[in-house]
Amino acid sequence: MKKRAFLIIGLALFLATKVYSYDDGDFQIWNTDSEELKINKDSKLVFEEEFRWGGNATEFFYQHYDVGLFHNLEKWLNIGGGYRHVYELKKGKFEPENEPYVTANLLWDIEGLKLEDRSRLEYRHFDYQDDSWRYRNKATVKLPWKFTKLEFQPYFADEIFLEFDGFELTRNRFYSGMGFALTKNVKADIYYMLQSTKSSSIWTDANVVGTKFKFAF
Repeated sequence: MKKRAFLIIGLALFLATKVYSYDDGDFQIWNTDSEELKINKDSKLVFEEEFRWGGNATEFFYQHYDVGLFHNLEKWLNIGGGYRHVYELKKGKFEPENEPYVTANLLWDIEGLKLEDRSRLEYRHFDYQDDSWRYRNKATVKLPWKFTKLEFQPYFADEIFLEFDGFELTRNRFYSGMGFALTKNVKADIYYMLQSTKSSSIWTDANVVGTKFKFAF
């Protein structure tokens, strides 16, 4: 009986380890496409869609569709607002989320370094759980160097997510990537992101390789 008990405990620990190793350190692929329509020299309308694959990039688990209006109040200040509709896989079913938001973006240029600090406030409405408010802050540093005719420009960024319920830090994203210009009106971005997410007091990581394409008109 003791041997059986130890065998069962050992098997349970092995399976738990396998499940944990799958969740923690998961490899994911994200793709984002956006279209910018210039209204005037200071305002633009932006449409965006994003798709994500997880489970070592074998399972499609997330998509969102976004429309926003943004305006340059000053050279160093941009404000905006919009609406995002999200579908995320939960227990085998894609559940919807309605997410209106407002943003404010501060910009600096110091010795060739381009610095951005974006604040974003979101109201998250769900059909399957309580609604909530969330604050996000993303700081970005673009280095002053560009390479090749495509003008590859490296950057680093870090984004935090704060839930208003308990004012708790629940997610952090660290980015390292390069933006470049495919044509005058088409820009692209390839990046690596380490995403750390807190759930039930446990932090897990995801390793994300992402691409972004922006079409400006």
